[in-house]
Amino acid sequence: MKISVTVITKNEEANIERCLRSVPFADEIVVVDSGSEDRTMELARQFTDRVVFHEWEGHVRQKQHAVDIAAHDWILSLDADEEVSPPLAALIEAVKRDGPRHDAYTVRRKALYLGKWIEHSGWYPDTRIRLFDRRRARWGGYDPHDEVVCDGAVGALAGDLLHYSYRDMAHHLQTINNYTSIMADRFYEKGKRASVADLLFRPPYAFVKKYFFQLGLLDGAHGLIVCLLSAYYVFCKYAKLWEKQRNASQCAR
Repeated sequence: MKISVTVITKNEEANIERCLRSVPFADEIVVVDSGSEDRTMELARQFTDRVVFHEWEGHVRQKQHAVDIAAHDWILSLDADEEVSPPLAALIEAVKRDGPRHDAYTVRRKALYLGKWIEHSGWYPDTRIRLFDRRRARWGGYDPHDEVVCDGAVGALAGDLLHYSYRDMAHHLQTINNYTSIMADRFYEKGKRASVADLLFRPPYAFVKKYFFQLGLLDGAHGLIVCLLSAYYVFCKYAKLWEKQRNASQCAR
């Protein structure tokens, strides 16, 4: 069993070395860059000669392109701001040594936020398929919320994939603005519409769910911020959708 590690990048010089250094078990590393203006590609070439440019097509297609051009069928797909923890690396090496018993494996993703590892708040365990046989699985979902879809047996690896999610609060807010715009566009294209009830009730429900039921309160002040911004994400998504349908209605007059 040989493993290709695939990573998509753009302006990830602060993260790419940590990410690629964490996969010494890789038989191949494929980095697909969509036009970095920093040293991302230069740093990545210290770990692999398979650093290629590919025009940005969205999260799902970009990640699938990296999978498609890999040399081996078994894929470990990472984001540039992720790091394979030593316990997870040992588990992957064991699968590689003993042979896979499943067609794909989930890992637990743990995020570092404002200097603290978040262990609740709906952020952990953020269980995702990341190690998979591309003959039975591929990237799916929808931008920006991509996911690996497998039509075979899925096992679980108990190690953590470490996620260095946001540089600071400004980066978090910038990401919320970007992602909610994408989501509003997608909702509108699919015929979904926002009502006053969506704006009024969905955000507080998101907060209550994450802060109380998913125990964000145990993450202290960090958990409070995470849960409040999760509610803000929901509000922005539906407010932007409401704005789009309002603009379309005015143009139709």
